[in-house]
Amino acid sequence: MMETVLITGAGSGFGRLTALDLARLGYRVIAGVQIWPQAWQLRQEIAAAGLENIEVIKLDLFDEIDVAHALRYDIDVLFNNAGVAHSGTLTDLPMSRLRANFESNVFAPMELTKGFIRRMAARGSGKIVFNSSDAGLQTPPFGGAYSATKYAIEAIAATLREELKPKGISVATVQPGFYLTGFNDTALEASTYWYDPETAILPGWEPPFTLVGQEDPQNMVDVIVKVITGEITTYRNVFPPSMEHETREAQAAEWDLTV
Repeated sequence: MMETVLITGAGSGFGRLTALDLARLGYRVIAGVQIWPQAWQLRQEIAAAGLENIEVIKLDLFDEIDVAHALRYDIDVLFNNAGVAHSGTLTDLPMSRLRANFESNVFAPMELTKGFIRRMAARGSGKIVFNSSDAGLQTPPFGGAYSATKYAIEAIAATLREELKPKGISVATVQPGFYLTGFNDTALEASTYWYDPETAILPGWEPPFTLVGQEDPQNMVDVIVKVITGEITTYRNVFPPSMEHETREAQAAEWDLTV
C-alpha cells in the first residue's frame, strides 16, 4: 500500500520539486499550496507529467478552513516545508515583521502538526519532517528574524522527537544551505520595503552575502526525498556537505566567543 505524504508550501521551491519526485516514486502526495493560482499552475504541471497520484489542495496555514480541510486526510508523513523570511538587521526590523515571521514559520506549522500528531498517535505510527535551515544552527547577521524562527523549529523538532518516540512517530529535520529557489532573492528584497536609512539605528548596513553562487535545488530535494522515504535515517540533514562543515565550525567557534 502506497504511503501518503502531505507537503505544505508545495506551490514553489523545495515543496513543489519534492511533491513531483515523490509522486514519480509512487507515493500518494497531498500538495498544499497557499493560493488558488498556485494550485492551477501545479495541476497543469502534474497533468503534463502524467502523474495521477498527486492531489493539490489549497492550504494557507493561516486559514482555519484550509487547515481543517487538510486535517481530514489520513497521512503517513507530514513535510512541514512552508515558510518565509524577513531580512534586515534585527536592530531595525519592525516588530510586526518579526512577529509575522514567527507566525508563518513556527506557530502556524505547529498548529497543523499538532492536529496530525493526534491522528498519528492514535494509530501508533507516522513521520514528521521539518524543513529547517542551516540558519537554525548558526546565526548570520541581517537574517536574525528568520534564523530565530529556525532555531525555534530546531527546538520543537528535537522535543517532539523525544516525546513522540513512545507513540511510534519519528521526527527528522532537513537544513538546506544556499539554493536557487527564489527564496533567498525575495528574502533579501523584503527588507527594502521597510528599511529607511534616515531613521535606521544601523544606517548603511549591507547584507554579508550576495545572491551569487546559489546551488541547484534538485540536489537538496534528493536528500529531502530520501529522508521522507526513510532511505536516509539521520535526524539532522544539513546539505550540501560544505555547509555542514561550515555549520559545525561556526557552532564550535561559539564556545570561545567573548563579550
